[in-house]
Amino acid sequence: MVSRIAVLTSGGDAPGMNAAIRAVTRTALEEGWSVFGVKEGYYGLVNDTFIELNARSVGGIIQLGGTMLGSARCLEFKTEEGRKRAIHNLARHSIDALIVIGGNGSQTGAYALHQMGFAVNGVASTIDNDLLGSDITIGVDTALNISLEAIDRLKTTASSHRRAFLVEVMGRDCGYLALMSGIAGGAEAIVVPEAETTPEEVAETISAAYTRGKSHAIVVVAEGAKHGIAALTEYLTKHKEELGFDVRATTLGHVQRGGAPLAYDRVLGSRLGAGAVRAVAERKFGVLTGMIAGKIAYTPLGDIAGKTKGLDPSMIALAGTLAR
Repeated sequence: MVSRIAVLTSGGDAPGMNAAIRAVTRTALEEGWSVFGVKEGYYGLVNDTFIELNARSVGGIIQLGGTMLGSARCLEFKTEEGRKRAIHNLARHSIDALIVIGGNGSQTGAYALHQMGFAVNGVASTIDNDLLGSDITIGVDTALNISLEAIDRLKTTASSHRRAFLVEVMGRDCGYLALMSGIAGGAEAIVVPEAETTPEEVAETISAAYTRGKSHAIVVVAEGAKHGIAALTEYLTKHKEELGFDVRATTLGHVQRGGAPLAYDRVLGSRLGAGAVRAVAERKFGVLTGMIAGKIAYTPLGDIAGKTKGLDPSMIALAGTLAR
């Protein structure tokens, strides 16, 4: 019987994580359980930094970005000895189940604990949106809208000075943020890891935009693309006379992670956090709590650990069609 659970956030922070922590805590309290937060992710699990949470502990956090519990890298957790220490600490606090809020690496860690026999569930949270088991993950909508706002602003100044702007967005090896913000922002070209684009092809696209009479060009580049923003900027600058535009580059970086979560991520975090607790109450363990077709879905961690989902080819084709 479950009476005490713990929750941690791991990996890169995502807007909406705090909403998930709040939902986990208050839903578990409604079940009559005690709730503990683990500070600094798996590092705190290995080094025993547990704090008890109550309804007031998570009050006033739903509108905050980041994670109140913190997150940190922990190489020790990747070892069997480190994971044994983590389970020892969970047992020392009489924790019956653990909820892990995070992305691909975090859920791979959760699966490792599940394989060792501990009751653990995951919550899909990463701005990269590369997790199998969820159509969209916590933090994606906010990060996407931050990227879009930046692209809109850059388009204004680009038009004023007849420039081509390269804009790098985050996403590691997944081009989802770049693809969607590029489509929404009317980019002339989008460079993602899933569909290789050469510097020559980007130059041709920019030159064609100039020939058609455009006053600017926007190229959105995913940080994991084979030809990244530095290489593209160097190549395009060397050939700027052929392009018709001066070339500038902007890297958005971690600004996409910061700031208040938008309404969608607050609601998504709340739904997924509560859903993870309901799975525990139903003795359903070793699953990722995600959102599929608008409904809470539970996918075995073994089906997602170490894997990533690709981009929808039809969206890549749409981007090409619209960039005219």
